[in-house]
Amino acid sequence: MSLSVPVSLASGTGAASGAAPGAGAVSVLWESDRPYRLDLSLGVLAHGRKDPSVRIGPGVAWLAFSTPEGNASLALTEQPAPAPGARVLARAWGPGAEFALAGVPALLGDSDDWSAFDQPAFTATLPASLAETRRRNPGLRLPSTGRMLDSIVPVILEQKVTAMEAYYAWRYLVTKYGADAPGPAPAGLKVPPSAEAWRRVPSWEWHRARVDFHRSGTVLRACGAASALERLSEVPLGTDLTARLCSIPGIGPWSAAEITQRTHGAPDSVSVGDYHLAAFVGEALTGRRTDDAGMLALLEPWRGHRQRVVRLLVLSGFRKQAFGPRLAPEDHRGR
Repeated sequence: MSLSVPVSLASGTGAASGAAPGAGAVSVLWESDRPYRLDLSLGVLAHGRKDPSVRIGPGVAWLAFSTPEGNASLALTEQPAPAPGARVLARAWGPGAEFALAGVPALLGDSDDWSAFDQPAFTATLPASLAETRRRNPGLRLPSTGRMLDSIVPVILEQKVTAMEAYYAWRYLVTKYGADAPGPAPAGLKVPPSAEAWRRVPSWEWHRARVDFHRSGTVLRACGAASALERLSEVPLGTDLTARLCSIPGIGPWSAAEITQRTHGAPDSVSVGDYHLAAFVGEALTGRRTDDAGMLALLEPWRGHRQRVVRLLVLSGFRKQAFGPRLAPEDHRGR
């Protein structure tokens, strides 16, 4: 990997929005000798297709977030590169622009090392369909955002509800209480609320967002410990990190796994307790649904890479058979 020295940008093309990057932007060019795909790698950061803080498309991504130095908008665009390498131009705006650029290598998965996974001896242990999925997607990497609260809040909103409900709540609250993204960002791009801003959300707005008091209470507890939680971005992966996340009442092993998959690029993190995942993994690997214990047993031969295996199963296009009516979203607004 190499990263150029930041330079000023006065003009260019904002591919995601068609907007021209105005004066005041800074940029770096990230280069790698390995393949890379923005949409495959960063797609996990979007909480629904209409996430107001993320825009991801083929070859381009926009993200808006806060940093210790202020808010930032980050535009990432794939550039031509000699095979099999990759180049991504990163441009940033706002008071947190320089800080945002410093995190680009981790965000793009620069330290996500698939070399052991791609060894022929390891690949031979994979089902043929999974090995083929990896062959067709060599540019997949696991991102590390390092932004704890921005990952913790949407994961809490996803606890024990449908994805549709959770995505609606995140979109509603970020759109209403987030800040406009700095620079020539796509219309509607928002910086998620700060811990202080989350604490100011009135109780009736949580109801309008269809968030029950258990989840809103967990969000508020996390915001009360935001400074300590943000410091966890420097804590390496391991049981201590999970235990410290789970010290917040309302955050359990499922939430901790979902959080560290995004904040730390956890290659072995499995979301035990997910409503759909165990059945999906079981059916994809054996043709039969299973429970969490069965899923962990199936994934055990690939310990150290279990999240990578799960991501590849999702990319394979396999869909488990649906049975019965869909779960109807629960409306908390009248309570």
